[in-house]
Amino acid sequence: MHTITPINWYAIYTKPRHEFVVHGELQKKGIESFLPSFKRLQQWKDRKKFVEFPLFPGYLFVHLQHDSGAFLNALKTRGVVTFVSSVPGHPSSVAAEEIQSLKLLLDSGEELDVYPHLKEGELIRVRRGPLKGAEGILTRRDEQYLFLVNIHLLGRSVGVKIYADELEAA
Repeated sequence: MHTITPINWYAIYTKPRHEFVVHGELQKKGIESFLPSFKRLQQWKDRKKFVEFPLFPGYLFVHLQHDSGAFLNALKTRGVVTFVSSVPGHPSSVAAEEIQSLKLLLDSGEELDVYPHLKEGELIRVRRGPLKGAEGILTRRDEQYLFLVNIHLLGRSVGVKIYADELEAA
C-alpha cells in the first residue's frame, strides 16, 4: 500500500530581487507558486510608471507534496536560496488558510501595508528611505505609526509618520 503525502504551502527564500524570476521558473516546471505582489507608482526624472513589487521581498510560496523529491526540484530552481524553516533542514508549512486570506486581501483591491512583527515601544531601525539607519521607538497615534527618536537627556522625543514596512527590529 502506498501512502499519499499531503500537499502543503511552503515559503521559499529567493536571491535578492529574484522573486519574479523564481515564480516564472517554478511555473515552467509545473510547480504551483504564489507570489503576492502589488503595483506602486514609481517616479523617475522623466516619467512615471506603475511597477509591480513583491509584497514580501525575497519570498514567495509554493504548493508541494511533503517529499524530498518535490523539495529538491523546487530548490534546484534558478534564484531559489532555501526553504523557510523553523527546524533547519525541514521546510515549515504555511497554513492554507493564511494563503487563502492573503489571496483575498490582494484580490480586494484595497491599498495594503506590510507590517513586520514589531511591537509598540520596541527599539526599531529604519531600513530604507531618507531615514535609513535611524534608530528609535515605534508608537501609534490613531491609525498612524510614528517613529520616535528620543533625546533622553532633554526628556524630549521627535516623531515622524512612517510606513511600517520601512522598519525592522534594531
